[in-house]
Order: sequence, then structure tokens, then C-alpha cells
Amino acid sequence: MLNQDSRYLQKLQEYYAKHGVFPSFSGIAGLVGLRTTSAVSVMVQRLKDRGFLTSTPDRRLAPGPNFSSRVIADTVLAGGTASPNDVLGELISIDRLLIDQPSRTVLLKVKGDSMIGAGLLAGDVVIVTKGAPANVGEIVVALVDNEFTVKYLARDNDGFFLKPANDSYPPIRACEQLEIFGLVVGSFRKYF
Repeated sequence: MLNQDSRYLQKLQEYYAKHGVFPSFSGIAGLVGLRTTSAVSVMVQRLKDRGFLTSTPDRRLAPGPNFSSRVIADTVLAGGTASPNDVLGELISIDRLLIDQPSRTVLLKVKGDSMIGAGLLAGDVVIVTKGAPANVGEIVVALVDNEFTVKYLARDNDGFFLKPANDSYPPIRACEQLEIFGLVVGSFRKYF
């Protein structure tokens, strides 16, 4: 994307994040520093062509499929250091990356520390696909005797059970019912 269009898009993203709508074309002109609404029209069309903006059936400006996409700019080492790379990486949409089936996806906040060995900390948000098939070894949200929990799905000679990722907690076996609510397909946390 052109560098100037990237700056325009960032200003539109910030405005949209704050207000939930886009300003009028004259408002966009003032926001991004263009002098005329015809210049805004040209810029908006370029952003539409790249999937960042679209129009609703009533011709209002709306976020396009790439509006919330972000660039993976580089890799960063967790065990050492490396020189930064100036080459821009691929453009990804976090929603598209983590949510395959929006109508079956729920977000749940993790409480407790029984899954720290799997990298799930208290306060993290797990992305769960409801009703998805689950295999042994996958992280699931399960209903165990009418109580929800997040654990690894496990199986032994006695049948299915739930296994924590923290040795301080015992495995969980249902007394009456073990039902898989959904498959954990991702997680995220915010540090501030």
C-alpha cells in the first residue's frame, strides 16, 4: 500500500475505533488533511480497491474485509537478539486468523491457574468453537457434572477425562456427565 494511504487508513482506523462510525467525506478531509472531498473520494476508492473500506447498501462508508488487518512486520527472537528487518511481512486479519465460524465462536475469560503449562494464564481470553469435534490431547471447554472448565481432553482404559496443565491439580473425571462444549482454537491476552 502506498505510504500516504497507510497513514490515511491509520487515521480512519483510530477514528472508527473511538466512534464506531466514519465521518462524512468533509470530516475525512479534515481528519486526514486533504483539501477537497473529491480528493477524499479518490483516496476512499483506493482503500476500497484494496479491501480496507466498503459501502453499505445505503451507500455509507463501512469497514471492508481487510480493515482490521495488520502486517506481520518481522519475527522476534525469544531466546536471543536479531537485527530488525525493514521488509514488511504478510497482511493478516486477526478475526480471519482465529475465527473460522463466527456463529459458533465464543470468547471466554480464563480464571485460575490449572492450564499454565499450556500457556493459558488467569485473565487470558480463549477462543472457542462450540460443538467442534475434539481429539485426545486438544484443549477443550467441557461441562463436567454441570460445571464448566478448560482442560486437555484425555483418555485411558477407564474412558475420557480432563487433564490440567499444572501438576498441582488432579485429573477430572465426571461422576455423571462429561460433555465437550467446544474446542479451544486460540487465546490472547492484553498486558495493560
